[in-house]
Amino acid sequence: MRSEEGMRQWSIVAALATILAFVLNLNGLERAMVIAFSWNIVLMELANTAIEVVVDRISDEVHPLSKKAKDIGSAMVFFAIILALVVWLLVLFGGA
Repeated sequence: MRSEEGMRQWSIVAALATILAFVLNLNGLERAMVIAFSWNIVLMELANTAIEVVVDRISDEVHPLSKKAKDIGSAMVFFAIILALVVWLLVLFGGA
């Protein structure tokens, strides 16, 4: 956590989202969804960090497969962010 800026930032965002989920007038399922998808970003950031550490441990040389692995890890985080955003928007503005 100390050496990973992204982990710190997304953990703070997820913690704030969790607090907000309890402040807003949400039902139990909505609250569970926004909390779970918010913390899912942190989980994907952990997986991305693990991929980067392993790739860097194996070799410092630039290799297309190393780049591909790191890009896939970054894509996991990106799509987790998009998914969390969609869930939040649907809960806040898509209700019937």
